[in-house]
Amino acid sequence: MRYLIFLGWIMEIYKNEKRQSYLKEYSIAQLFSFPIEEFIEVHEYKRDEWIIQEGMRPDFLFYVIEGKAKTYVTHQNGKVSLINFINANDYIGEMELLHEVYNTKGIQTSTKTICFALPFHRYRAQMLEDAKFLRELTKFLSIKATKFSAKYSQSLAFPLENRLADFILQTADGEVYKEKHVTVCDFLGVSYRHLLHVLAQFCDKGYLQKEGRHYRIQQHNSLYELAEMLRNK
Repeated sequence: MRYLIFLGWIMEIYKNEKRQSYLKEYSIAQLFSFPIEEFIEVHEYKRDEWIIQEGMRPDFLFYVIEGKAKTYVTHQNGKVSLINFINANDYIGEMELLHEVYNTKGIQTSTKTICFALPFHRYRAQMLEDAKFLRELTKFLSIKATKFSAKYSQSLAFPLENRLADFILQTADGEVYKEKHVTVCDFLGVSYRHLLHVLAQFCDKGYLQKEGRHYRIQQHNSLYELAEMLRNK
């Protein structure tokens, strides 16, 4: 295995048997009309590491096979906003693949995350000419756009309890939830006071247990039932 150290974070690149085991277990060859396994890399990122630094164009198209990540953008006034979640079977860097000029967002992991990484310099031309892959990418982008649209309608249609339950499940690392309150308020469009009130309710009901600056999930099923109302809308 090999490690890259960049801007304070360490990313591991799997080699030899470990690489081959992931290629065998999570093969994505069926998504392409051409062989991709010769130069594909397997990257592991620890929690809170940056897969892509904002404003820096990636050298790879990533396909997430394990873990969770978040997309951030910095506004002209310096404010940083969480804008999207990334989960297993999602792509990262697809917009940079399709557009030569694109303002790259920051992608930071929420948990340990493992990705396939397809180097642009090897595969860009083939990917952009592969009808099979482009059909799959179009499906992914349409689902992604639908989720963006749903987020705004949900803020009007559902109380904070449902949206916060979904947010906690999306961002938790196993049993531990520790997102900054200001980030949550910005993403969900609620006041700091309202957020603290609902978190206190979740603790009173036994859904969460406060431990210092973070929370431990005690009742996954209860949170899932609240979050599921959004998904069944």
